Amino acid sequence: MKIVTKDKVVYSFSPRHKPVEHVEPGELVLLEAEDAVGGQVKSEDAALESLDWSRVDGATGPLYIEGAEKGDTLVTEILDIKTESRGVILAVPGNGVLKDKPFKAAAKIVKIEDGFAYYDDIRVRSIPLIGTIGVAPAEGEQSSSTSGKHGGNIDCKEITSGTRLYLPVSVDGALFSAGDLHAAQADGELCVSAIEIPGSIMLRFSLIKKKQPPWPILETKDHYSYLVAGDSLDDATVKASEAAVEALMRARQCSFEKAYMLSSLLVDIKVNQVVDPQRGVRASIPRGEILLRDLLV
Repeated sequence: MKIVTKDKVVYSFSPRHKPVEHVEPGELVLLEAEDAVGGQVKSEDAALESLDWSRVDGATGPLYIEGAEKGDTLVTEILDIKTESRGVILAVPGNGVLKDKPFKAAAKIVKIEDGFAYYDDIRVRSIPLIGTIGVAPAEGEQSSSTSGKHGGNIDCKEITSGTRLYLPVSVDGALFSAGDLHAAQADGELCVSAIEIPGSIMLRFSLIKKKQPPWPILETKDHYSYLVAGDSLDDATVKASEAAVEALMRARQCSFEKAYMLSSLLVDIKVNQVVDPQRGVRASIPRGEILLRDLLV
C-alpha cells in the first residue's frame, strides 16, 4: 500500500505538476488530507480576515497512474474515508449563496462522535465525503476551488465510501489529486463551508481504455450520476440534461424525442453546490435503467 502524506498538496489541477507518487492499477493508496482551510482555524475566535486564503481547498497529490493515457477513463474506487474528531464550519462575509447580505465572520468548531456531528444541541449524521477530487486538464491550470470536466471542487455529498468515480483522462498518468474532506454536508453547501475536517482516504484505481465520459460519473449502489459544472445553475442543468438524454439515446437506441420524454421519468436533477465559481448539479439515472457503457463515449 502506498501512503501519501498531507504535506504533498497542490492548489490546482495542471499537467505541469510533478507527480508525488506512481501508482499501479489495483494498488491500494492511502491519501492523507488537511481540511479545506489548511488547518488554519483552531478555535471559534480565530481571526478569519487574517487567514491565508491561498491555502484553501488543497488536494493531496498528484498521483501518476501507470498505464493511464489520454482518452481513457480513470476509475477511482473510494474504499473508505476516515475523519478526525473535530471539524470547523465557517461563515465568511461576501461568500455563499447569501453573500450580498451583511453578516459577520464566524467559525464553529464541531465535534464528531459515534457517527454524528454535534452543532450545539443539533445532531447531524456524519457521512464523510470528498469535496475536491479530479485529474489534470489537457492544458492550462484549474484552481482546486472550482470544478469542470476534470473534476475538481465538486462538493457532491454522494462522493462517499463505497462509491466509484469515473474521470476522463486528458494527460498520461492522469495526475490525480483529492482532498477537502467534509464530515457532513447538505446539497447546496449554502454558506460556502460544510464541516471542513482533516482525515484520510483509501483508494484503488483501474482503467477503462479508449472511452471516457463527457463529465465525471459517480456510481452508487442505486444510480449513476453525471457531475456537471456551469456558470449558473441553469447552465449546469442544461448541460447535465443534455448529457443524460444523449446517454438514454445510446442505451435505448432511440430518437432524441423518445429519450427526451423518457428523461422526465428517469432522470433526477439534483444540486451539488451553489457557491463555488462554477455551480454544480448532478443528473442521476437508476442503475437498472442504464449501463455504464451507455454513459461513455
